[in-house]
Amino acid sequence: MVSLKFGRELRLLTPGQFDNVFKLPFRVSSPLFTILAKANDLPHPRLGLTIAKKRVKLAVHRNRIKRCVRDSFRLHQHELPGVDLVLMVKGDISNTANDELHRQLEKLWRKIARQYTALQSA
Repeated sequence: MVSLKFGRELRLLTPGQFDNVFKLPFRVSSPLFTILAKANDLPHPRLGLTIAKKRVKLAVHRNRIKRCVRDSFRLHQHELPGVDLVLMVKGDISNTANDELHRQLEKLWRKIARQYTALQSA
């Protein structure tokens, strides 16, 4: 049975792990999000979130967005290759509905899987 947990091993935890992704990543974006991705040596993906206070002012909105992103990642983690991901918000998306956030994220997870396989085969 497939585990759908979001434990510590699926998160980027240290500044060094984030810095590694910021060096020569491949990018995937949608109107709401930009995801920086870089291959890791692990058999599973890891996620880091950066939601700036400048983009989303209220903490309750930032936390809601983080919950949506973590939930979507948790459900799609087994479709993703072994990459480190850093998700960034493009603008103020505090009034965007949760189902729209999930739709955008699903498209991004598929794009990441496609781009990663294309980069590996090239």
